[in-house]
Amino acid sequence: MNNVFVYCEIEGTAVKEVSQELLTKGRKLANQLGVQLHAVVAGEGLKGKVESQILPYGVDKLFVFDGEGLFPYTSAPHTDILVNLFKEEQPQICLMGATVIGRDLGPRVSSSLTSGLTADCTQLEIGDYDDNKTKAHYENLLYQIRPAFGGNIVATIVNPDHRPQMATVRSGVMQKQVLDENYKGEVVFPEVAKYVSPEAYVVKVLDHHVEEAKHNLKGSPIVIAGGYGMGSKEAFDMLFELAKVLHGEVGGSRAAVDAGFCDHDRQIGQTGVTVHPKVYIACGISGQIQHIAGMQDSKIIISVNSDPDAPINKIADYVIVGTAEEVVPKLIKYYKQNSK
Repeated sequence: MNNVFVYCEIEGTAVKEVSQELLTKGRKLANQLGVQLHAVVAGEGLKGKVESQILPYGVDKLFVFDGEGLFPYTSAPHTDILVNLFKEEQPQICLMGATVIGRDLGPRVSSSLTSGLTADCTQLEIGDYDDNKTKAHYENLLYQIRPAFGGNIVATIVNPDHRPQMATVRSGVMQKQVLDENYKGEVVFPEVAKYVSPEAYVVKVLDHHVEEAKHNLKGSPIVIAGGYGMGSKEAFDMLFELAKVLHGEVGGSRAAVDAGFCDHDRQIGQTGVTVHPKVYIACGISGQIQHIAGMQDSKIIISVNSDPDAPINKIADYVIVGTAEEVVPKLIKYYKQNSK
């Protein structure tokens, strides 16, 4: 009872990376609380296919709901599964990805259980809370941390009285790490009919198509990102040329995407992709908190900016004061001459 749960998304029989990232974080939270980490997965033909993708992250108990009509994902059956399972297990925390599925499923489950939900968290921590109005003291609450009010502040949200404490997290925000390849967790296969009503299958998916990403922005060790300060879509061509030389990927700030300088799927930040490259080169990016949230864990941050007081310079390891038009061509020339 009162364990930490992670809802694992799948594509066929492959567990999504965002779920494995949350399992890693869930294991750490469970250790802090002195409880177990449990995971839930629902689909079709899963037996023997998903255990090795989930248990090594330190999962003590895996609930596998395997039945016809559970894949592709539809709202009602998966909502029934989580709501009825949580009524039995009484978890204190539930984590899921801030994905298309998580954004559909999370609010349905939290509404049914009147538990509340914090979306798009960038950090999750355990801490205490004192209510100044009631003078009540709460221990070991989930601190659900996320930018708020358009990214102008960072809000820490707690849910003292209702359970489970539910949060969604974007892919890439947490870093996945296998705890033990041979971790011995219990696997159970509940009878789906006991949890899902027949009416839940009224919606059927007639066609399911997944398109592969056009780039590997999240997994690239080198990211060159451009902001509104680049000035034009044509100026971004320099960044693509530099990325080609360095074998990296090109990203952009929200302002650059909104201006049409680069495609939306290259947006880095709170409303885009979160990246953790070895080298992050920010060109013409001011460094608003929404953008910082998506790249602050980069190993080395290099800022190219004509404004020496730009906010991004405060977190940069190296600052080059100058315009991208001046600096980037020199970088391209240098790396072409010196790259192996």
